[in-house]
Amino acid sequence: MVAVLAVAFAGCSRDPQVRKQKYFDKGKAYADKGKYAEAAIEFQNSLQIDPQFEPAHYELALCFLKQGALQRAYNELARAVQISPGDSNAQVQLANLFLAARKPSDAREHAQLVLNSDPQNAQAEIIIAEADASQGDLAKGIDEAQKAIQMDPRRSASYVSLALLQDHNNDAAGAEQNLKKAIALDPKSAPAALAAGQFYESEKRWTEAEQQFQSAIAIEPGNPTLRATLAALYVNEGRKDLAEQYLQSAKNSPELKNNPSGYRLLGDYYLSQGQLDKASAEFASLYAAHPADILVSRAYVGILILQNRIDDASKVEDQILRNFPSDFETQVLHGEILTRQGKPNDAIPVLEAAVKTAPDNPVGHYYLGIAYAATSNFGQAQFHWLEAERLHPGMPEPERALAEYAARSGNTSLLIDSSEQLMKIEPKSPEGYLYHARALYTKGDLAGAETDLKQAMAIAPQNPLAYERMGDLRYSQKQYTEAAKFYNQALGIDPASTSALTGLVNIDLAQKQPAQALRFVQDQLARVSQNSGLYFLLGQVELRNQDPAKAQDALQKAVALDQNNVAAFEALAQVQTSLGSIDQAIANYQRGIEANPRALQLYVAEAILYENRGEWQKAQDLYQKALGIQSDYPVAANNLAYLMLEHGGNVNVAVSLAQTARRGLPDLPGTADTLGWAYYHQGVYNAAIDMLQQAEKAEPSNPNYHYHLGMAYEKSNDYADAKKQLQYTLQISPNYAHADDIRKVLSGSPTAN
Repeated sequence: MVAVLAVAFAGCSRDPQVRKQKYFDKGKAYADKGKYAEAAIEFQNSLQIDPQFEPAHYELALCFLKQGALQRAYNELARAVQISPGDSNAQVQLANLFLAARKPSDAREHAQLVLNSDPQNAQAEIIIAEADASQGDLAKGIDEAQKAIQMDPRRSASYVSLALLQDHNNDAAGAEQNLKKAIALDPKSAPAALAAGQFYESEKRWTEAEQQFQSAIAIEPGNPTLRATLAALYVNEGRKDLAEQYLQSAKNSPELKNNPSGYRLLGDYYLSQGQLDKASAEFASLYAAHPADILVSRAYVGILILQNRIDDASKVEDQILRNFPSDFETQVLHGEILTRQGKPNDAIPVLEAAVKTAPDNPVGHYYLGIAYAATSNFGQAQFHWLEAERLHPGMPEPERALAEYAARSGNTSLLIDSSEQLMKIEPKSPEGYLYHARALYTKGDLAGAETDLKQAMAIAPQNPLAYERMGDLRYSQKQYTEAAKFYNQALGIDPASTSALTGLVNIDLAQKQPAQALRFVQDQLARVSQNSGLYFLLGQVELRNQDPAKAQDALQKAVALDQNNVAAFEALAQVQTSLGSIDQAIANYQRGIEANPRALQLYVAEAILYENRGEWQKAQDLYQKALGIQSDYPVAANNLAYLMLEHGGNVNVAVSLAQTARRGLPDLPGTADTLGWAYYHQGVYNAAIDMLQQAEKAEPSNPNYHYHLGMAYEKSNDYADAKKQLQYTLQISPNYAHADDIRKVLSGSPTAN
């Protein structure tokens, strides 16, 4: 009998239907307790057994909604209505998500599906009303909301929706009347009391707002959102101390002390107020008390990252991975930490796997783009940032990353697009306006750039960057007095601003006052003696004063203070080169590379030194190392291609490298010349002539371009043009390196005589 029972129980445990229901019931139990992260895992377990189990998709979507993971909630709701189109609850939730995403047409479509099968569904009718209002037809939206009330006059929520639309229509009296009606119909409706409180808060009727929020809390004492709303009211009133005290008490209340969203209230408040140290201490305490709470752990990791405590963040994140190895957010955190630890090549496969798991999640694509950018693979970085932008048009981080990449790479078109998106997403932030001003300045639209900069100043009067950029603009217009005024304003906000100091120095130099510039920098160093940027600036001024020895001393101090000051390493090596200390210059390039192994310009600068010394094999190795870091780095590709052509390298490889260089630097005559010379060696003379003509036209005084073009004409049997180009080469450079070759060609040409 025992054996028979054992077999029976074993059979039940293996029955997939029983197992999926067991996971589902466990998920519901977690959700009822407010443990949405744990509930989500159980619903996912249920769906692994039966991907068509529609109730699990719906409940999982609700968990994601509670956690604010809107994209993942959308994915689950979309799957739920695909499996069961008649699930009106899922259709309504999906319609609400579309409203939140500012897609009223999609919201209306799903609400209409509900009304088709249930014409008296007031909830769906309200969605239609809100869709109309969001599309600018507020009057029609109000009519639809009134229609919903007629469908179900006892539904309190419909009066709340109508009140919100009336308030938006500046009908405060009508809004208040309907809010009171909603509360009268359902005195136990926390949403109605909450809406009334928010209405009174917007009217600055603080006492009435507080009363309504307190009423909502009394109805739902276990709802953490209501407590947070009351605390926000105190903040808006200017009573931040009271907000902090209230949340400290609320998180320890019997109703919230075991609720994950409840005991996080105080920590979330500190984060919202930018009090990072307090937030860190609070979440450290919460992590110790609730080590299995994945949301607390993730938040704590995020704070540690913001504090640049990467090793501490890694330890906490390792524990999360052990508990939740397949959790998407944790995988993304893991990739972010690896990138910040200087291990982007390790981060990329982690983030690729995360994105494969959740391809529609913009956060994963954003951090994958960051990892690719850290490997200098900007093509892939841009792709993933654009994908994040497509998936979440209101997310500022990918736009910021795209704008910074565009600014650094000189892609003005991309910079305009990304900065305009930033201005829409964050209209109260100066960042988008600063990037947009930079793009317009590059295009020569100084008036437009000035308008953007003034807007940035108005938004953030304590941000020094706008004043620095305005100083740069006035300097370019040679309005030196005005430029100095803006640079000094920037210094008043940030006394250590190297950019503003550089601007003031440039004004002195432009006005031929190098001694005054020198005194100015020395005065600043007397105030801030351990500043690498200031010593770098001093080095530049000493060079302008024709004192390379003192410039060398200043630049050596700059690199000693900051091993990551790549510009100082490069300038120091250049000064040493000018003094004839080539070995010292090479040694400094190597020191700079050791400290900054991804500083591509140092590899190229050192390679050029070796080229000038005739050690082309060492130069070639350095160019190859640079391309190993960034395969499409145009300067290295161009110079390596030219070396290969001059020293018998593989012509087809040289052509490929030259094409890469031309794509990266399409306006540089040198890349046109290299590509044309590569085509010449490949025997494609018409293509060679086309490229070489572009180079010669852009820089007619360069003898190399005339020589190459003349040789290409000669190979294509155009002897008249060949003679003209080759003779002109000798005319502008009588001692040209290939003068003997030119004379041989001319002496054998049918048109030589």
